[in-house]
Amino acid sequence: METAEAAAAAPGQIADMARIAAAAAAADPFLPRVYRVRQARRELGDTVTLELQPESGAAPAFAPGQFNMLYRHGVGETAISISGASEDGAGFLHTVRKVGAVSAALAGLEPGAAVGVRGPFGSGWPLAAAEGADVVVVAGGLGLAPLRPAIRHLLARRERYGRVAILFGARHPRELLFRQELERWRARLDVDVMVTVDHADASWHGSVGVVTPLIRRAAFDPHETHALVCGPEVMMRFAAGALCDAGVPQSRIHLSMERNMKCAIGLCGHCQFGPAFVCKDGPVMRYDRIAGLLAVREI
Repeated sequence: METAEAAAAAPGQIADMARIAAAAAAADPFLPRVYRVRQARRELGDTVTLELQPESGAAPAFAPGQFNMLYRHGVGETAISISGASEDGAGFLHTVRKVGAVSAALAGLEPGAAVGVRGPFGSGWPLAAAEGADVVVVAGGLGLAPLRPAIRHLLARRERYGRVAILFGARHPRELLFRQELERWRARLDVDVMVTVDHADASWHGSVGVVTPLIRRAAFDPHETHALVCGPEVMMRFAAGALCDAGVPQSRIHLSMERNMKCAIGLCGHCQFGPAFVCKDGPVMRYDRIAGLLAVREI
């Protein structure tokens, strides 16, 4: 029979065990931690940016380009790119589009809701290697979300880089992601920002067409340029081809691959891309290493 002393000690022991478990999860990206939705910002009709804060401690550091595995209790888990850090640096920003059961459940969360988070995982953009060189950022649609931390890094350390060009394409003016931030970037005098849409309406007075032709209009030294590309796979294939035609070496073109990642450790095989696994060999991958695979249908 439990003594009074043991019963009194039990809550403290439980609290200690919880702290130990939280510390272990914080140190190991493979162990899930409980985060809470601090804020949910509607970006587009089907797209929401969630600010996630851990229940205890701070979120681990991440490299621009990495992703987390987000788990909605009772629904499932999915890989979502990190689209930024919270203003106080204690949490993650994840921009989620409703495309399936898990992403729809995540996009519908209200402040205070619990989310399981594993990560960060994967490779990041080569921002250190690009120092001293020109940088061309090419984004299509939701592909701007994984690139936003890289853009913020470039602009916050602008003196470390040469010319910086940000080229963004969306299907329609009402589908421009992070519109207010785009306007702030365009207002700067030290960065070249060009935006285009596939289909314009009466309110649009900018470029019309796909994003690839903007590469010819951007000012950069192709032999001293690093290119960061993210968007639909067909868009990335054509953008990489246009960058090569402009003279950028394949080894300096980096693509963020979007594949169906389930485990984040290369065991389940869902994200296999030829001999590579996007979750552990990517998602950011050098074009010279995957150019042949991109040309193969159904891979």
